[in-house]
Amino acid sequence: MEDADVTAVRQFNRFYTQTIGALDARFLGTEASLPEARLLFEIATREPVTASVLQDALGMDAGYLSRLVARFEKRGWIVRVRRDDDARARDLRLTEAGRDAFATIDRRQSDAVGDLLGMVEGQARRDLVEALTRARLLLDPASGGAFVVRPFRAGEPALIAARQSVLYRDSHGWGRDVEVIESEVTAAFLRNFNPEREQCWVAEIDGVMAGAVFVTDEGDDIARLRLLHVEPFARRRGIGDALVGHCVDFARTKGYRALVLWTQTVLEAARRIYAAHGFDCVETAMHERFGMPLQGETWQRKLAA
Repeated sequence: MEDADVTAVRQFNRFYTQTIGALDARFLGTEASLPEARLLFEIATREPVTASVLQDALGMDAGYLSRLVARFEKRGWIVRVRRDDDARARDLRLTEAGRDAFATIDRRQSDAVGDLLGMVEGQARRDLVEALTRARLLLDPASGGAFVVRPFRAGEPALIAARQSVLYRDSHGWGRDVEVIESEVTAAFLRNFNPEREQCWVAEIDGVMAGAVFVTDEGDDIARLRLLHVEPFARRRGIGDALVGHCVDFARTKGYRALVLWTQTVLEAARRIYAAHGFDCVETAMHERFGMPLQGETWQRKLAA
């Protein structure tokens, strides 16, 4: 029996290929098929470009690519131009007819996608776009652009707590006890939020949440860093480092004399980030707050004399 995850992906593939007309001989009523339209897009956005570069970019069989290129030449869409730096190589360039063909396909595809998005509105549309972007990032993390860090928006603190609960369950086997603690932290943050003394930052890539962190006011001019996390698809980009840097800068700017945090000895990646930002481990103690024996650590970063 087929795995349920495989079934779900195949079901979506069948739906989407039919929706975009991938099986149509004439894509969007043009002279091109979908593979031809994709190749034309790559030439238009990369020209001058060699066939070998296109083959690598598309993962296309060399023989099939050669036949498509020959078809484009026959239609008068492209020309081959000798390269100045390599007499054996030929660049592909669009002709005026090729640019017209590309413009028609590109316009019709934009219109078709616009019509598809027009079927959903408001938050549903935002959810759709985010879900599709997340799917791309999960399957190809390197395809994401540069991350940005911004203040939180409505609904995100609870989402952060829920997301961390899932991640810690999968990575360390921590269950409901962690979720209770994180939910209480975020609820208290929202209930008592003072933007002059506290903040939550969200890192995002192409509009998708990639990590987050909180700073809360502990009183006596001490701030606390809480709930730092980075999504697995977004790691090794420096996001954790940037989020902690925002916390340190904020606490210093607001006149706190120290920034403290509580973490676990097993969270080695986070501990390395804290150490790099000048935090020192000042106390360790065993506990079972997460439903199992763990060594907790209190770290401190002094900010003022």
